[in-house]
Amino acid sequence: MKALLFDIDGTLLLSGGAGNRAMDRTFRTLCGIAEATKGRDFSGMTDPVILRDIFRHLCRREVTSAELEELKATYLRFLEEEIQVSPAFQVLPGVNRLLSYLSQRSDLLLGVATGNLERGAMIKLKRAQLHPYFSFGAYGSDSEDRAEIVALARERARRLADGDPDHLVAFVIGDTPLDIEAGRAAGCLTVAVASGTRSQGELQAYNPTYLLPDLTRLDKFLALLSSP
Repeated sequence: MKALLFDIDGTLLLSGGAGNRAMDRTFRTLCGIAEATKGRDFSGMTDPVILRDIFRHLCRREVTSAELEELKATYLRFLEEEIQVSPAFQVLPGVNRLLSYLSQRSDLLLGVATGNLERGAMIKLKRAQLHPYFSFGAYGSDSEDRAEIVALARERARRLADGDPDHLVAFVIGDTPLDIEAGRAAGCLTVAVASGTRSQGELQAYNPTYLLPDLTRLDKFLALLSSP
C-alpha cells in the first residue's frame, strides 16, 4: 500500500493571492496595520507560523495564545470570502486528471499534508472541487511544524491501510524546499513539483527523491510510483 500526501498551495492549486489578501485584512482589522504581507515570502510555512512571524515583525513582540486564536479565526473568515471571489484562483494543470485516476486505485491512499489550517484547506479544496479525492490529512492546525504534520499524515494513512500497515510507503508531493525537508524528516519519499514559486533547479538543490516540472504527465507520475 502506498500513501500519497499532497501539499495544496502551488502543488494542487493557486489561490490567486487570496491567502495574502485575507492575511492583510486580518492585520488591518485587528492591529491597524496595512499590507502586512507585502514583500514577504511564506512559501511552505504553516499558517500559525506565518501569523506569528507577521505579528512579531510588525508588532515587535511575541503574539499571545489568545491573540493567535483571534488571528486564526479572523483570517479564516476573510479567507472564505477571498477564495470565493478570487479571479485568479485555479486548479493547476493535470491535477484533476491525476487525482481522478489515482483515486480509483485500491493500492493507493490519497491524503493532504499541508501547512494550511484544516478549515482553510477545506475552503480551498472545496472551491477547487478536489475535496472528494482525499480521505484523510494533517494540517497546520495539528502542528506548527511541517515535519510533524507529515509524520501525522503518514500515521493516519497507516491506520487506514489494509493488509500490512507496517509496510506502508509514503510519498510527499509538494512544491517547496520545506515540503522536501519535512518529507525526508518524516521518513517519506519526496516528489518535488516545480509548479509553484520554485524552479526545478532550486528544488533539485534539496535532493528530492523525484523531481517533476508539473503534474501534467500522468505516465511520469505513475512511473515514479513503480520505481524501486
